[in-house]
Amino acid sequence: MRKAFPMGDNSQTLVGDLLTELYIGGEAVPAGDGGRFDVLDPATGDVVASVADGTVDDAIAAVDAADKAAAAWAATPPRARAEILRKAFELMTARSEDLARLISLENGKALPDARGEVAYAAEFFRWYAEEAVRDIGAVTTAPSGANRILVVHQPVGICVLVTPWNFPAAMATRKIGPALAAGCTVILKPASDTPLTALAMARVLEEAGVPAGVVNVLPARRSGAVVSAMLHDPRVRKLSFTGSTEVGRVLLKEAADQVINTSMELGGNAPFVVFADADLDAAIEGAMIAKMRNAGEACTAANRFYVESSIADEFGRRLAERMSALTVGPGTAEGTQVGPLVNQDAVDKVDSLVRGAVDGGAKAVVGGGRPDRPGFYYDPTVLVNVHPDAPILKEEIFGPVAPIVTFDDEDEAIRLANDTEFGLVAYVYTGDLARGLRVTERIESGMVGLNRGLVSDPAAPFGGVKQSGIGREGGHEGMLDYVEAKYIAVEW
Repeated sequence: MRKAFPMGDNSQTLVGDLLTELYIGGEAVPAGDGGRFDVLDPATGDVVASVADGTVDDAIAAVDAADKAAAAWAATPPRARAEILRKAFELMTARSEDLARLISLENGKALPDARGEVAYAAEFFRWYAEEAVRDIGAVTTAPSGANRILVVHQPVGICVLVTPWNFPAAMATRKIGPALAAGCTVILKPASDTPLTALAMARVLEEAGVPAGVVNVLPARRSGAVVSAMLHDPRVRKLSFTGSTEVGRVLLKEAADQVINTSMELGGNAPFVVFADADLDAAIEGAMIAKMRNAGEACTAANRFYVESSIADEFGRRLAERMSALTVGPGTAEGTQVGPLVNQDAVDKVDSLVRGAVDGGAKAVVGGGRPDRPGFYYDPTVLVNVHPDAPILKEEIFGPVAPIVTFDDEDEAIRLANDTEFGLVAYVYTGDLARGLRVTERIESGMVGLNRGLVSDPAAPFGGVKQSGIGREGGHEGMLDYVEAKYIAVEW
């Protein structure tokens, strides 16, 4: 069923006809058992829409649809696939404001963050429109001279894409773009907190010319059961998951049963290291970007601030000034800089981590609690005197909280930065380029922002080391995750 709805705080803007059913084989269909679930506005807790709740049978139906479309889509010329992706980019760009308001409504993020996400998400379609025609193999001569070595790339096959709630558009396009460019068909399982954006993406791709069955979207509350059913279908050959390391471990075990190709973009625990010789203005600005983008609800968010002792007091004071000046409110309201967190569980987790740090001797210079208002809010918070072993430093906060720890020398900074099972991204601020490069080489992470608070770029390989993941998304490397290299031995 399609349904129009008012965006934001009861404003006029509509996102066309809102799809609230499953999207399978190019059709909007109800869940097999008729089940539905509510999507809430995090700013109020009110119901935004009711969405079909996919079942295991629906999951297999989605695989059926993807299988039926697979051969024709793999045989579609790369230029034709590229033109469809380019059209999807153009459609997203033309509708960017409507899509941003939809994201804010179901996710809670402030409109500036939502607008940034839509622009970022659309770029994945443009980037992979360009990459689709550059899936280049190789021809070489065997060292012995006996034969030629031909290497060709073929689509990996049907892909199950599981995306999180914090970037509902960008995490979908970052997977769909390379998969379609490579010639794969997909089933997208979006987070149940934010299914509306994923369903809106389905309509965009349909209008762009994606054939029926190439992209299927399966909202479901029973995520474990529906994903497991697809991973145990022998037609499925790829799993790409973005989410917590805890869930990633479970899915890796599930994928092992059929030896499915996996890409895992998992949790982060990003250190933000500031040396005394850093440009403090730039470091504060970078800290605000790295910490407060999406109110801290990002796997790339700065999670632990390590500041050289001689400048720690000034850094903490200036960061607290900036954090306390932020406007907190509904994400859909113009002027809001920090929206609500996604749900009550998220607020409870953040509050528990902050209370634990304070009980352990930390001091909240600003914030440190929940505002007295409806919705899932948490005050922007800066903590100082945080013990290096505090639990708040061991896991993702996923909220607007900046804990500060001091260090005295380079080796200590690196030791603290690496003291985690995660290794997604790190941030380093220093005025000494040699030191900066030396430190970035020693920090165990897949990405580093050197004197920069933002690393994400569709043209760059995004991913982590250690328990932050397997594989890369974005860049040329991103499409290689959706192809198999076939070697052909031949002589002529």
